[in-house]
Amino acid sequence: MGSTAKTTVELLHALEPVVETELNRHLATAKEWFPHDYVPWSEGRNYDGLMGGEAWSPEDSDMPTTVRDSLIVNLLTEDNLPSYHFEIATTFGRDGAWGTWVHRWTAEEARHGIAIRDYLTVKRIVDPVELERARMSHMQEGYTNDHDGQMLHALAYVSFQELATRIAHRNTGRAAGDPLCEQLLARVAADENLHMLFYRNLLNAAFDISPDQTMRAVTDVVKAFQMPGHGIPGFTRKAFNIAMEGIYDLRLHHDDVLSPVLRQWNVFDRTGLSGDGERAREELATFLGDLDKTATRFEERREARRARLAATAES
Repeated sequence: MGSTAKTTVELLHALEPVVETELNRHLATAKEWFPHDYVPWSEGRNYDGLMGGEAWSPEDSDMPTTVRDSLIVNLLTEDNLPSYHFEIATTFGRDGAWGTWVHRWTAEEARHGIAIRDYLTVKRIVDPVELERARMSHMQEGYTNDHDGQMLHALAYVSFQELATRIAHRNTGRAAGDPLCEQLLARVAADENLHMLFYRNLLNAAFDISPDQTMRAVTDVVKAFQMPGHGIPGFTRKAFNIAMEGIYDLRLHHDDVLSPVLRQWNVFDRTGLSGDGERAREELATFLGDLDKTATRFEERREARRARLAATAES
C-alpha cells in the first residue's frame, strides 16, 4: 500500500534524526584543507591597470580551450553560492541539525570558488576582466530551483547535482595537463562527493518515510535536470565543447550520475509503491531508456566528427 503524502514540516521533522546522523558522519570524515596550498603564488605577476603590469593575453597559457571553458563554467557555478545558500536555507530551515548542515555545506562550498579563482588568476589561464564580467552577469541572474522549493525535489536534485559536479571537476583536472590543477580539482571533487553522500543517504531515508512522494520527486527532477550553471553567459557553447571533449556529456550523466544514485536508492526494485509512485517509476524507466538512446546517438556523432577532423588534418 502506498504512503500518505506528508507536508514539508512533517518531512523535515521526520528526517531530522537522519540529518543529525549524516552530519556527524560527514564531520568525522571531512578533511580540513586550505585554498592557498593549491595556488603557485611564485608564478604570479601583475596585470595591467592599477598595478601597471602586463595585460592578459591568450598566449599566457597553453591550457586547451575546452579545459578553460570547463574551468570557467565550474568556477562561475561555484560563484552563485549566495543564491544556493538562500535556496537550501529557505527549504531546509536554519534550526537544529538542518541549520547546522546548511551553514557547514555553505562554508565548505565557498572554498571551491576561492581556490579555483586564485589558481586561474595566478596562472593567467583566463582573462580576469572577462571572468569578472561573467561573474557579475551570472550572479545578478541569481538561481532559483525548478521545483518551487519542494523539499523532496530539492533533496533529489542536489543528490544528482553534487555527483555531476564531482565528475565535472575530476575530468576537467585530468584534461588540464597540469598536475597542480588536477590535484586542486580532485580536492574540490572530494568535497562534492561527501556532499552527495549526505544528500543521497537522506533521500534514501525519505523513500522509507514517504515512498510515493519521493519517487515522484526523483522522476520530476531526473526529467527536468539542468546543471545550476546553465544561466552562465555562453553556457550552451561551452557545454557543447565540454561534451565534445568528453569531460561531461549525456553518457556520463546517464551512466555515472543518474544510474548509480538510482541504483543506491533501489528505485526499480522497491516495494510499497502505489498510485502516483508506480506511475512515476514507469515514467522514470521510459525517460532513462530514451536518454540512453540519445546519449548513444551523441557518441556516434562525436566519433564521426573526430574522424572527419583527423582525416582533414592528415590531408
